[in-house]
Order: sequence, then structure tokens, then C-alpha cells
Amino acid sequence: MKARTRYAPSPTGPQHIGGLRTALYSWLLARQTGGQFLLRLEDTDRERYDAESERSIKNSLRWLGLDWDEGPEVGGPHAPYTQSERLPIYQEAAERLIAQGNAYRCYCTKQRLDEMRAAQQAAKLPTGYDRKCRNLTAEERAANEAAGLPSVVRFAMPADGSVTFTDAIRGDITFENGLLDDFVILKSDGYPTYQLAAPLDDVLMEITHIIRGEEWISSATKNILLTRALGHEPPIYAHLPLILGPDKKKLSKRNGDAAVKDYQDAGYLPEVLLNFIALLGWSEGTDQELYTREELISKFSLENVTNHPAVFDVVKLDWMNGLAIRAMSLSELAKRCVPYLQAAGLIPDPVPAEMLAYIESVIALEQERLHKLADAPEMTAFFFKHDLEWDDKALKKVQADGAKEILSAAADALEATADWSFESVESAVRGLIETRGVKPGEVIHPVRAAVTGRTVGPGLFETIHVLGKAETIRRLRNAS
Repeated sequence: MKARTRYAPSPTGPQHIGGLRTALYSWLLARQTGGQFLLRLEDTDRERYDAESERSIKNSLRWLGLDWDEGPEVGGPHAPYTQSERLPIYQEAAERLIAQGNAYRCYCTKQRLDEMRAAQQAAKLPTGYDRKCRNLTAEERAANEAAGLPSVVRFAMPADGSVTFTDAIRGDITFENGLLDDFVILKSDGYPTYQLAAPLDDVLMEITHIIRGEEWISSATKNILLTRALGHEPPIYAHLPLILGPDKKKLSKRNGDAAVKDYQDAGYLPEVLLNFIALLGWSEGTDQELYTREELISKFSLENVTNHPAVFDVVKLDWMNGLAIRAMSLSELAKRCVPYLQAAGLIPDPVPAEMLAYIESVIALEQERLHKLADAPEMTAFFFKHDLEWDDKALKKVQADGAKEILSAAADALEATADWSFESVESAVRGLIETRGVKPGEVIHPVRAAVTGRTVGPGLFETIHVLGKAETIRRLRNAS
């Protein structure tokens, strides 16, 4: 079966990890079956709609390579794919449901609804609409309309019976109809609620599988009854488990649920984040943890999605990111570090062609220690800054007794090298150590501090070799 799936976010905030997992699983199922993946923007909450959030959602999907076959900016046979542009479709459906007796207009004011709920709570009864307007006579409805009273449209839930559906992850789930009240499907401003717009769009857009979080399980009965009232059979539902933080509490910004762009800005590789998120609830039943995009597509299935919470472990994410960085070709890694170096003001934009080789040489020294791309500027800044900044420990090294004499001698020794190979650099410094009859650290430590402004970093001889003869000697002379 070729799956038609959709990711239907509400652009009311930045893209987060939970939503991204929904998008990824939907995309993987579509790609694995040779189907289509749709993007639909559910922007009917106009009070909370945020244009920047819409851009964030699209950019996050693009960054991760989750391309959509139909949707905004792509088009398709079911356009428009933005719900605020589909209002006549929802309004017509609401009127059809009213005509069929599956829905009705409710004229209750907010004050009456608040008083009703307060009374229910005081009596320790379940809260819900009391169906006052469901029982209005035709004359009462006509009078309300003639008076111009504002109204919403509510779905008329069956008073008894139940709905059973088979969740692709959780198996059979049954809900008693009588436990649900008559929910609003069309607001007084003409905008639909999720409970009308989402299921209606799903059938009109021919969606076969709806993948969403487990918090939507309680909505399934409403969605199924409304879909059937409109003359359609509902798609297959798959409700994903919760994502918990390492503390086994619901994922929050404090324990990992940052915006996807925060992970991008921090320098996580998109292919690693995609791999990591795929494992938050899915496993093919082996010990494999590192997957290529192609492997995820070929091996993914809803049958292997668990029904228990997944744990977001940022330590594991860091480990995976570090592995991928170390496995990457030097030219590719340098290319990916460039935007972060530019953002830190260390290199120009665009990068001069003659500077690329130098950048690669610098990144090569830190590839083994680099865990996130955003760490590159801090780790390599001294290679690019003309005016060196010494940290406190390095400053003590260059100001120690005898340090200036050693630095001056080191500058003389390096200036006398015939070439600037790694071997020549090492030979010059070790020759100085031998000539002075001192321990290696008495030369290496102040020299490192003078040329890098730090007391730790990549190998000293490699650093000096990459830094270049003129710059190395200039820094030694300035510190001596």
C-alpha cells in the first residue's frame, strides 16, 4: 500500500523535537512505500498564529531534508494546503452536517458556559456542554437567528454506543460515545476547530495514515464519527509514544525539547539529528544505532514503533554527532564549519578561494576533539585573530621568570628554519630544548601560550606549522 501521509503543524511556535519526530515518521512511511508526504499548515488559531513560526517549520524540514510532495510552495491537486485559505470548504461541511442532523448551532454565551462549568465542578460532575441548544425547537432557532445572536456549530455526539478503532501502534482502542460532549466544530468567526478541519482535510487530501502524538488519542473518536458523518471512512491512525527527558519526566526545554533551530545553531549535523530522532520510539530489533537516510527509509515500519515512552538522551546525541564529525571528510567538515566561523566574525563572507586550504588545515587539527560545529569558532579563534587574546593561565606562562628570553630564542630558532615543514618546526623547537638543557615543558608551555593565547589545544608543532612562519614569529616577538 502506497501511503499518503501528512505533517500538519500549527504555526504558533518554533518547530520542536516532538513535532519533528511526527514529521520524520510520516516522511519515512511515505518514502518507504513509494507514496507521498504532504505538508499542511493548520493556522486557524489566528490569535496565536505567528509568521516566523511558519518559516521555522518549513526551514527545519528543509534543513533535515524532509521534502514534501504536496503543500505550501509546492502545490498539488488538493491545494490550498493552508487551512486559513480553505474556510469555505469547512463552512460548507458544517452546513451539510447541520442539514443531516449531525450538528447544530449553539447560541450559548460565554457567561452561560462559564456558569455551567462552575456548577458542574461544584457538584463534582464531569464538565461538558449540557446540550441545551441541541434541544431547541425550530421556532426557537429561528428566533435566535432573527435576533442576530452569534453562534458556534457543535457536532451532535451519539448519546450511547462506542467507537472502536485499530491503532497501528497500540492495537484496538475503544471509547464510549457518552463520555464525550458535543464539541465545537465551527467557531462564531467562521473558522473551524481542529476537530472539523483536520479530519475533513485528511479525507479530502486522501491521507491513508495519520501519525501523531498520543495526546491526540482522545480525539480519535470525534475524528472518526465526524468523518463517517461526512460519508467517508477514516484513515489509519498511529499514535506515537511520549518523549521523556533523562529524568523520565515529560520532555521540556530544560531537558532537551529545544527548538530544532537551536540544535542547528548548536552545530548538530542534520543527518545525525534525524538518525537520533528516528530512534526515539522506533527500533528494527537489532543493536544498530547509526543509520543512513537510505537505511532508515528501507527499514522503517510502524509495526516496530513502541507504545511506551522514549527517552531523549542528549549525551547520546553528542556522542553520535562526534562520531559523524570524525568520520566526515576534511573538506566536507571544513565546508560545514564555515558558516559558524563567519557568524563569529572570524572569516569573511564570502570566503576567498585562497583561504579555503588554510581553513581545512585549521579544522584538521580539531576534528578529533570537535563534537558540535558551533564549537569550532571558540576552538580555532586564535588561528584567525590578528590580535591575540591570552587567557589568565596563558598570560602567567608568558610572564613567568625567564619566559621572555625563551620566547625570543624560540623566535630566532624558528626564523632560521630553511623551510616550514612540520619536521623543521619540531626540529627547531626540540633543538632549542636540547641546547638550553631544560625540560621540554619549560619551552613548549610558554611557546604555546605565546602563539595561541591558551595552555591547551592541538599539538604545538602542528599548530605552529599551520599558523605559518611569519605569524608565529610575530606572536613570539610580541610576547617576548
